[in-house]
Amino acid sequence: MFEKVALIGVTGAVGRIMLRLLEEREFPAKSYKFLASARSAGKTLTFNGGQHTIEELTHDCFDGCDLVIASTPDDIAAEYLPSAVKAGATVIDESGYWRMDPAVALVIPEVNPQAALDATGIIASPNCSTTQMVVALKALHDASPIRRVIVSTYQAVSGAGTQGSLDLVAGSKAHLEGDDYAYQAFAHPIAFNAIPQIGSEKSDGYTSEELKMVYETRKILGDESIQINPTCVRIPVANCHSESITVETERPISPTEARELFAKFPGIVVNDDLATGQYPLPSNCTDQDEVFVGRIRRDISHENGLSFWCVSDNLRKGAATNAIQIAELIAAHRFSKAGTK
Repeated sequence: MFEKVALIGVTGAVGRIMLRLLEEREFPAKSYKFLASARSAGKTLTFNGGQHTIEELTHDCFDGCDLVIASTPDDIAAEYLPSAVKAGATVIDESGYWRMDPAVALVIPEVNPQAALDATGIIASPNCSTTQMVVALKALHDASPIRRVIVSTYQAVSGAGTQGSLDLVAGSKAHLEGDDYAYQAFAHPIAFNAIPQIGSEKSDGYTSEELKMVYETRKILGDESIQINPTCVRIPVANCHSESITVETERPISPTEARELFAKFPGIVVNDDLATGQYPLPSNCTDQDEVFVGRIRRDISHENGLSFWCVSDNLRKGAATNAIQIAELIAAHRFSKAGTK
């Protein structure tokens, strides 16, 4: 059992889900410390039936903590997490800052658990759009190495934070009433619209969100040869990211084989019956921890191609759940090795 676990960013959307998951899953820790910005310090929260005071995140607040789970902006992660490591804690980080650092493990427990067990210091959790795709890809990659991926994402406004969700509601109301609305999270109206840019402009006309899917996927799967062509789009859906994925594998994988591979892979739920209108929908996958796959079919343009539809809750498996699963993985390994519970 961990002596003391620190949670950073507990007032955010992902942080609040982490708290709920730690309670529901009865995570093995003797005590907790809850950290946030100076603006939130002094507020109280309810956890495990008790009231706890949120403390300000500082460089010297990690004494006695053996595990830190953080959900913060990149600049906060860059500044404060090294102090947690210096204090002796294992750190699980939800930000994007450390993901591509060669010395930092980038982990999805269903895909590359050993990377977490071998890691010291900071362990990074991937970008939400990457996470659900890689869980699905791994099921196929183990059967026949993936050579190429073409993916288009349809990403919910919750991925843009609380303000993104507020913009969708307020912007939709204003649109229907014929009023103007000043969007804060988006450069264009999101209500009744689709925005084909998530993140900043990078090389060759791609965005930062798209390149995350390229580089993070290769790192997690340990294969730099995989070719990935992503397009990331924000749509007016409250929660859950959806992805249209086409893969080219070394040998053909039939839809029947793919369904079997997906069904037996941990963390994947297959919902695939086009004739009866059965396939994953964002509205049905919210508050779920799995990756849902459907519309599994042969790519009629390539003999080694397979296409499918993939949906997952970006705040849970795409963020909070993945981080807690990493923590559980470390706990199970560490305490079974020590012969303790």
